[in-house]
Amino acid sequence: MDSARQTPPESPALVRCATVAAYAVAAMVHLVTAGLFIGGVLLIVLGFRTVIQPMLGLVLLGLALPLRPRPGRLDAELPTLRHADAPVLFDLLGRMADAAGVRRFDAVQLGPEFSVTVTHYGVRRKRCLVLGLPLWAAHPTQQPIAAVAHALGHLAGHDLRRNAFVGTALESLNTAALTMRARNNAYITSSVSALSWNAGKVEGGAARFNARTRTGEWVLWLPRAAAAATARLLLWLTLPVTRRAEFDADDVAARTASTEAAIAALQDRRLAAAVGMEVHRLAIETRTLTGHRSTTAAQEELWDKAARYAESLREQRGRDEDTDPEGMGTVVGAAGFPSETLRMARLAHAPTRSATITLDEPDRSRIEDELRLPKQALARKVMRDCVPLTH
Repeated sequence: MDSARQTPPESPALVRCATVAAYAVAAMVHLVTAGLFIGGVLLIVLGFRTVIQPMLGLVLLGLALPLRPRPGRLDAELPTLRHADAPVLFDLLGRMADAAGVRRFDAVQLGPEFSVTVTHYGVRRKRCLVLGLPLWAAHPTQQPIAAVAHALGHLAGHDLRRNAFVGTALESLNTAALTMRARNNAYITSSVSALSWNAGKVEGGAARFNARTRTGEWVLWLPRAAAAATARLLLWLTLPVTRRAEFDADDVAARTASTEAAIAALQDRRLAAAVGMEVHRLAIETRTLTGHRSTTAAQEELWDKAARYAESLREQRGRDEDTDPEGMGTVVGAAGFPSETLRMARLAHAPTRSATITLDEPDRSRIEDELRLPKQALARKVMRDCVPLTH
């Protein structure tokens, strides 16, 4: 399949024009938000003695608040590690960040998903790595390094959807569209019997409430549609750069953890849903057998069993299908992104790279010691919530 062996050509002029347009749209979003906020405040303060101006000012503030930039936050329910809590882990991550040419992490959180993500929190946009514990426990040694390096590669590749200017505008538009969207429980239904006392008044009150809700929907329709349309435009403009950043991130993963590890990490992404549901099943099983007593042994066995299950899936996949990336699946994935098939084929036909950062067994054992208590805390959370993990 020759079309899957190379990166789809992206015209440099097209990428530059799309990037400039994306920055222009993001600047417009930020200027409109600031204008709505400043205009609303001025109308309220300067026209305080009137009635119309403060009302218009409140309307402008009501439109500006959903569009306001929101500094990220750390998930309070996930175990959080700082450099003093896990120096060996942070040293490994620091070497990877230096190799990728990006800023080091300020915090690490352990999550229950089979994934690795990079988030930002605070006004200064400090960097946090959300390390999925099923992925860390189920992967061989080099594959977690490839997964983390891929996440760092998105930051090094100047992915517009993740930077402070365009990414913040896109997030504000999405949040505003969701905030002004009509909810399924926005209306109330009156199921009062006609023989009940004051049944007519109850039905009349429900009708008036639904009428006001419907009026509010019509009033918010225009700003909601404008926010959604601008978000779709920004997604379309950032697609060429984001698509190129995906390949750049694969190159960073191959250069850091080796080509073999990068391809294996991409293949293991197909195990995410199955491993997530297995963790959910194990949590229910453990909670059923032990009741509400979350013993230390049960907490530690949760991740060991998940790792063994992932290994069995790998063996079954090796028996049932040809693991050569060539000829598998489609070239274009969801939302115009390159599929895992294309990305694996591209890495397989590129010059083979060896690992520049490795994790030996002594360091791996030290990291496991550093993660022992956070792993138990996360196991307690998973067994308490029993949330299906399908990432």
